[in-house]
Amino acid sequence: MNRLQLQAQVQEPDLPSALFLAAICGQTQVQFTNKETGLFVIPDDYRLVGALSTSDMGIENDRYGFIITSNRYSILAFRGTNTALDWVHDFKAQQMEFTPTKNVGNTHKGFTDIYLALREQIFQLLTLLKPDLPLFITGHSLGGALATLAAIDIATNSNYKSPIVYTFGAPRVGDPTFVKSYNCTVPIHWRIQNKFDIVPHLPTLVYHSPQTEETYFYLHVKGEVQRSFRQGSVASNHLLSSYFHNLSEDMPQVASAICASPLGFCPSVEIT
Repeated sequence: MNRLQLQAQVQEPDLPSALFLAAICGQTQVQFTNKETGLFVIPDDYRLVGALSTSDMGIENDRYGFIITSNRYSILAFRGTNTALDWVHDFKAQQMEFTPTKNVGNTHKGFTDIYLALREQIFQLLTLLKPDLPLFITGHSLGGALATLAAIDIATNSNYKSPIVYTFGAPRVGDPTFVKSYNCTVPIHWRIQNKFDIVPHLPTLVYHSPQTEETYFYLHVKGEVQRSFRQGSVASNHLLSSYFHNLSEDMPQVASAICASPLGFCPSVEIT
């Protein structure tokens, strides 16, 4: 970590680690925005293992995140919602069996479709990592949902049995059976959410699908870390930059150290 260290063995959320991983999530947005090159800022002492992209969701070479690694840690990061097609998938809130792992319940179809399109790449990139390094998984919004799906899959079907998960403003992902399975399988998950962010309240606990006419039940996975901030609008209350700014206010010196190098690593605050 830039002049700091990620904390892999924690019984409560490590806020400096959360701040650093929020900055990483910000770079998934930069990667997506730079459509021609996919370039983004990689923190000091890290290198890119590989980018995640798919054309299966309706956009050619649509980038969804990356894996980076250092001599101490590896990080799998997913981006949040960016396109109209992302919103279409976000609203596919009927459920389907989560097939990568057996008997773990049902998950949100839109999120699961995206994850399954990326899954083979993720597992191929995992083989390029040093197996003795801790693996952090992170994401904001849609990326938080993908991080959750990846975490239970990786913990079950790879050598990384204890991924450390930090999500920001993540929606609900699965039914009560899935949540119970997840909470027993993934040892560390910190679900950071703003009290005034509407996305963590979606899908609703009881969701009646207009597509299937069926009723689905949703719960959150464990590890809620509630923050409380308002940034001027419903949209701004959800922005990754708003989460980063709020965490920075609690530890300005840590934020300064993280943002000192490389240039452009930390997200700037946006008000909409």
